[in-house]
Amino acid sequence: MFSTFATKKSFHKNLTQTLDKYLILLVGPTAVGKTDLAIRLAHQLNTEIISADSRQFYRELSIGTAKPTKEEMDGITHHLIDSHSIDSYYSAGDFERDVIKLLEEDIFKRKEVAIMTGGSGLFVKAITDGLDDMPEAPLVLRENLMQRLETEGVEVLAEELKKLDPEYAATADLQNSQRVVRALEVCLSTGKPFSEFHKKTKVKRSFHFIKIGIERPREELYSRVNQRMEIMLANGLMDEVKGLTDYRNHNALQTVGYKEVFEFLDGTYDYAMMVELLKRNSRRYAKRQMTWFKNQDDFKWFNADDFEGVYKYIQAEMSIK
Repeated sequence: MFSTFATKKSFHKNLTQTLDKYLILLVGPTAVGKTDLAIRLAHQLNTEIISADSRQFYRELSIGTAKPTKEEMDGITHHLIDSHSIDSYYSAGDFERDVIKLLEEDIFKRKEVAIMTGGSGLFVKAITDGLDDMPEAPLVLRENLMQRLETEGVEVLAEELKKLDPEYAATADLQNSQRVVRALEVCLSTGKPFSEFHKKTKVKRSFHFIKIGIERPREELYSRVNQRMEIMLANGLMDEVKGLTDYRNHNALQTVGYKEVFEFLDGTYDYAMMVELLKRNSRRYAKRQMTWFKNQDDFKWFNADDFEGVYKYIQAEMSIK
């Protein structure tokens, strides 16, 4: 078994001889099992985890983001979870800067390997490729888009974004009105897709990537998504959302898991419809995440339960780089 002390000892001895550093990227759709697998790997590799979930940064959001509890973290240090207040704006560019600094000035001074896990494609890409500075759009354009958002709804703007930038729309949470508006601002003000402002030439990092995707059969994944929504509701999602009313226009709350509850509280639909929309929209988001990761990069894919296969692949990758 890979959990034997002898295997771990020889593995880490080999690591110290190479002087190379490795960031393991563990990605996949919501509810697939990234957290559990990442924590098992972190124990095995004696390392720490960086979250690449664009909503788990915020201290005020817990149940609706499926944030791991202290018990679930099982003693593993997690970075960029509860690191910011929802009062602050935290962009993919901020994330890139903070993660590279964290790795180069902290974790890689103590560890030979780190794990980054999450399902936010743009944030993962910020680390693998780097991001260009996004252009500022004219204020009049933003005001126009915000007015359209109010009168036409996010769905109409999302359809426009799909036509202007299908690549970005494939992974974006199209119910997140602020992200849709921001992407449209760039598309309409520059005449170029929002995704084109991601660096064409990947930045050269001072460490190696080991890119791993985890998946499950579709019906199994969708069943887990549905079950997760039921658990969130049982654990107090409604009360969490009620406590966030003052922040409901924040972009992190214009997303699956929060938007549906706010609309139920507004009387837009009944409880049964809210539950159905929570499940349906989460399944659709999981599908978009899979599309992004399958098409965007050279991830090696494994079944989420194949811990030994993932661990063997990591060992092999670290021995040849």
